[in-house]
Amino acid sequence: MDDSPTTWRAPRLWLFFQFLARVVVGLLARLKVTGDVPDGLRHGPLILAANHISPFDPIALTAACRVRRIAPRIMATGGLFRAPVVGAAMRHCGHIRVDRRTENVGQALHSAAEAVAGGSVVMVYPEGRIGLDPGMWPERGKTGTARLAFASGATVVPVAQWGAHEVLPYGAPKGMFGGIARALVRRPVIRVHFGPPVDLADLDPAVPGAALRATDRIIDALTDTLVPLRPDEPDRPRHVDPARPVDTSRSHRRRTDR
Repeated sequence: MDDSPTTWRAPRLWLFFQFLARVVVGLLARLKVTGDVPDGLRHGPLILAANHISPFDPIALTAACRVRRIAPRIMATGGLFRAPVVGAAMRHCGHIRVDRRTENVGQALHSAAEAVAGGSVVMVYPEGRIGLDPGMWPERGKTGTARLAFASGATVVPVAQWGAHEVLPYGAPKGMFGGIARALVRRPVIRVHFGPPVDLADLDPAVPGAALRATDRIIDALTDTLVPLRPDEPDRPRHVDPARPVDTSRSHRRRTDR
């Protein structure tokens, strides 16, 4: 009798939603996916760490993962899980609920660690919110992604994306229809790049400050991965959403002592 743990497999509903996301993105934009993950990590255990710039980028990232034949379980805000139909679909697809600013927020890390230990690919947003940096560069991250990597021992791969902010505005659903109409006409380019794994091997989780150092490395890797996707927009984005607030309190300075 084989008592080895069963590797998690993506439900057919989630695979269908990935296909649907690829169709939707193809209608509204031109998707260009570069980079990849090592074959041995494609089906997990693996942590994908992505930058967050728009309400549309979860759909763009889902489509990009479809292109690369990866079916990640996404850590998503608890509000989605409370919605009557969407919540049931999220649970069925195996996604992981994050109840931010509640006493249950710690459960998300435990659930994600269990998912990774079960052989899943888990996608996280290390910034913890849609970034509000004036230049739309990755913000200073939360330590949850680093702690997940330490708890699971899984490899972290940065996934940078650019262009989704030209499809849906920050305040969506407000302004959503105007954004979609413009995208249908202009069909902006959405670029997604899977970068090289982040090296965390020399960090000891038991040493104070290790999670912060690991977080900085992850955000640095995301920034490095994003740079080639926006070569003509090094300081400020070409497309500016007037409804998007600006917050410099979490601006990230790239470390040089990694």
